[in-house]
Amino acid sequence: MPLTLWLSLAAVCAMGAMSPGPSLALVLRHTLGGGRLSGVAAALAHALGVGLYALLTVWGLGAVIARHPQLFQVITWAGAAYLAWLGVKALRAGQASALQASGVATTRAQAARDGVLVALGNPKLILFFVALLSQFVSPDMSASAKALIVATAMIIDGGWYVLVAVALSHSAVLPWLQARAHWLNRLTGVILLGLAVRVLIG
Repeated sequence: MPLTLWLSLAAVCAMGAMSPGPSLALVLRHTLGGGRLSGVAAALAHALGVGLYALLTVWGLGAVIARHPQLFQVITWAGAAYLAWLGVKALRAGQASALQASGVATTRAQAARDGVLVALGNPKLILFFVALLSQFVSPDMSASAKALIVATAMIIDGGWYVLVAVALSHSAVLPWLQARAHWLNRLTGVILLGLAVRVLIG
């Protein structure tokens, strides 16, 4: 995979992870309620769920490419439209209420369970991956390149939420995130729209 293409993938994955939503609220809640290790457990378990969805998506898209190239083209265009819609939605979003998280007493096992369930129980996540990864999977893509895509999504997701859990346990990160939630949304929106335009111009 060319470096520029990988950087595009990494940027979108990072913005997806950083966007305020239920996953961020989950990590905040368990960090505030159970401490750093509970937050890290939730973050790593969430990353495993994300990695599983990414793996299933890459495998599925590979099968579609092999058997139905025209259908894959339709999925690619539909995915670009969905990413554009998400971008517009992010640009129009204000400060997300998901950042108003409060701590609850929790254990590392409960945090890990919730992390997996939030990732796997979010139907928008699989739609996001189909839309996103259809822009990066190609007919001649090797197994190692597909593994790189999955690893990128999983490591960036886990890395960001571990960073949030560790930083939140040391300092006033939550107010910082709350104050900048609208900027994270706007940056996410611009990147998603840029990726959609990239598909349109070929």
